[in-house]
Amino acid sequence: MTYRAAPGMSIGHVHLKVSDLQRSIAFYTDVIGLEVMQTYGDQAAFLSAGGYHHHVGLNTWESLGGTRPPGKATGLYHAAFLFPDRPSLGRAVANVVAHDVALAGAADHGVSEAVYFDDPDGNGIELYHDRPREDWPRDTDGLLAMVNAPLDIAALIADGAL
Repeated sequence: MTYRAAPGMSIGHVHLKVSDLQRSIAFYTDVIGLEVMQTYGDQAAFLSAGGYHHHVGLNTWESLGGTRPPGKATGLYHAAFLFPDRPSLGRAVANVVAHDVALAGAADHGVSEAVYFDDPDGNGIELYHDRPREDWPRDTDGLLAMVNAPLDIAALIADGAL
């Protein structure tokens, strides 16, 4: 018998090794818009959106002063932050751009629209919103037919300004 996770299961948080805790706290609060819920001395911090205990944990327990991993190394590809709608995603992306963070990419996946960039330690970040499930593209067998089409960043940001 194949095990399947409970339908209500979700991913609760990501915990990242960082090289400079204060720099990472500033990035995740100023650029992503999270708030600090708790710090653990000068070694860890727990940040969230909306008052949850934490969506992102940051620590320097094994990585204080460390270097970015090489591009071809294994590890976390990105942490994804889900926004409730396109306008809120547009506002978030406008904030990223206003902080002069270089975007690594953007895509319309059919099921979602996503923007990608890295945090100061090279951890990948995705900001995205899902389209309604009834609008998700499907193939003739009813399976998802996700795509990797271009996303107009300027239009996304403009939708956030409305």
